[in-house]
Amino acid sequence: MISRLPSIGVVLAGGVGLRVGHAEPKQLIKLAGRTILEHTIALFDASDDIDEVVVLMTPGFVEPVRELVQRCGFGKVTAVVEGGASRTESTWRALLAVGERECNVLLHDAVRPLLEPRIIADCVRALETYEAVEVAIPSSDTVLVAEGDLVREVLDRSRLRRAQTPQAFRLSVIREAYRRAMADPDFATRQATDDCGVVLRYLPEVPIHLVPGSERNLKVTHPLDLSIAERLLRLAAAGTPAPAPADYRRVLDGRTLAVFGDGARLAALAGEHGAAVRSFPAELAGTEEQAAKSLAEAGPVDHVIHLSVPVDDELAGAHARTVALACLGAANVARAAYPVLRESGGALVLLAGGGGGSVAAPARAATAELARTLAAEWAAHGVRVNAVLTGPSPMTGGEAARACLDALVSGLTGQVAET
Repeated sequence: MISRLPSIGVVLAGGVGLRVGHAEPKQLIKLAGRTILEHTIALFDASDDIDEVVVLMTPGFVEPVRELVQRCGFGKVTAVVEGGASRTESTWRALLAVGERECNVLLHDAVRPLLEPRIIADCVRALETYEAVEVAIPSSDTVLVAEGDLVREVLDRSRLRRAQTPQAFRLSVIREAYRRAMADPDFATRQATDDCGVVLRYLPEVPIHLVPGSERNLKVTHPLDLSIAERLLRLAAAGTPAPAPADYRRVLDGRTLAVFGDGARLAALAGEHGAAVRSFPAELAGTEEQAAKSLAEAGPVDHVIHLSVPVDDELAGAHARTVALACLGAANVARAAYPVLRESGGALVLLAGGGGGSVAAPARAATAELARTLAAEWAAHGVRVNAVLTGPSPMTGGEAARACLDALVSGLTGQVAET
């Protein structure tokens, strides 16, 4: 019989991140414009297979995470609970927070932000038949049993799996396993390393089904993991499918866009989806005062886009105004747009690139970091900021317009799309 029980994603974020080398909890480190925790909650919040989300957070950081949840609009999060002194205690607190009703629970490490939606769906499907599910991948390394510095045994790699999360259970099963564990005086000194281990030890009659995991579903533990995860998250963002026509209409219909730069193609494309566009010459991004005056003349504005002018000049021979416009134009527009966008709850999109000289290269880098930093600073005020970077060969007007509108409609913030 197919289970129609509600499925609850439990994000375990109670760690402190000592091995990763940061003073703050590692789940609050920003990667690709968002904290690791945001990336992870977003996966469960967006899943059609998840009905609710519960977050277990490091003691002392519960209130900031509640604010983060509200700011990001994670509508499925029903509770943010303070974690315990150990992974075991945090899991037990999560099980208590879920309540008494029977349901499916998926326990997931917050520092695995690259979980594939397919794995969530596979776990929920498996719980229609089984009461305990482990996500795992084959071991690509040979595993040794050692005593000191001597090898005692070489294990059969074909039988070995590397465990990942989520680990999924019927609530009644995992709760009973933990009740028995808590009643065992020996459990404190030989705790299981994961939740399936608790079921295996205390409810051995319950079969644990394996669901294939993914090499991408890495756990951010060491400093090198941060660099790997950052790159993978950026690649994932770059591969995000283009918005559907209905998404364009939903975001743009009846809205007003202010565009600095050659916005003729962008105005035509946005107009097809019901938006009005007020265009201004790129030179008006030369100072914050000019940009602010332009926005004031435009009347009510919902979103702002800055299109940089392609520059092929070498730095040594470039005119000072050309360098200033290329490197500071985006910042000038951003400063002028902030009060406007804070009032409208809109978005800022910065396009940089085109040209292969030594002026264009630093302009692209500056625009990328500006977008990521502003996204973090302005998120609390409901303002999204994204950037589009082009290569040395300028995009056509239509390509640039489409890329900017894709970033605008995406609903994301802190993203840098490289084309």
